[in-house]
Amino acid sequence: MNALSLRHVSKRFGQVMAVDSLSLQVERGWMYGLLGPNGAGKTTTIRMILNIIQPDQGQISLLGSSERSLTDRVGYLPEERGLYRKMKVVDLLLFLAAVKGMAHRQARAEIQRWLEKLELNAWEQKKVEELSKGMQQQIQFIASVLHGPDLIIFDEPFTGLDPLNTNRLKDIILSLNKQGATIILSTHRMEQVEKLCTHICLIDRGRKILDGPLSAIKSQYGRNTVRLEFDGPTIFLENNPLIDKMNLYGHYAELRLKPSADPQELLRVAVQKIRIHKFEVVEPSLDDIFMEKVGLGKRSGHASDQKSQFAAD
Repeated sequence: MNALSLRHVSKRFGQVMAVDSLSLQVERGWMYGLLGPNGAGKTTTIRMILNIIQPDQGQISLLGSSERSLTDRVGYLPEERGLYRKMKVVDLLLFLAAVKGMAHRQARAEIQRWLEKLELNAWEQKKVEELSKGMQQQIQFIASVLHGPDLIIFDEPFTGLDPLNTNRLKDIILSLNKQGATIILSTHRMEQVEKLCTHICLIDRGRKILDGPLSAIKSQYGRNTVRLEFDGPTIFLENNPLIDKMNLYGHYAELRLKPSADPQELLRVAVQKIRIHKFEVVEPSLDDIFMEKVGLGKRSGHASDQKSQFAAD
């Protein structure tokens, strides 16, 4: 049984097609990345999954049922904070737990467990508005998982978090998945998806561009990417006939070689020009694939459409 299935789902806002005949399947237990640039249709898709808005056409099956009464078994962390700022933390969480059908005693115990886990128990009697942005994000995270959902949708879950708390939340998300929860991670930050997800769907302008196991998608692009760490001038990289594309970060470079180029030839030239600390031939990063599929060059000429979709999504 799939945790989620979309079949030819579409949604239009006026003249803007926010989601265009989108089909995807998420099996139970997957860690699934729903990717795309800002305005691609990710949030609109999530809102239709959660029955907040209705699709214009297509079918959505949630946890094996086309009936839309199973949202209590779903957890959702929205990108925008939706907390009642004047409420105390514990009262807010008790209220949100009740909305999901939890008994008061069970909710109280789970709230204490999660507050202690995230080292926020000293703040339970504080008003939400007294918390930092990072703390508010963690409280909203607790609200999304408090009721033990089978499917959890995280929309940019690490927004506003410092590296310590980002790593802590990452470990918790992996633990929830290991315990059986299906996770959908919606983001435009490719490095997070590459580290966490096993399957991805990339959408742009409401349409599916890529879908499938991350390892299989990356293997389609071959191993013609070189990661290079070095000291020395970068002039030899410029207009190099072996290099198709280049991302340069000071003393670190990611190089996409031309199809016929030999990485060993690049290495032979490089050792004569610079001091090499690392030379590695790898599959392209998901960020490279993302830029190739939906880069700015592919989006030119659609400025007005994109502006409208930002508003819709």
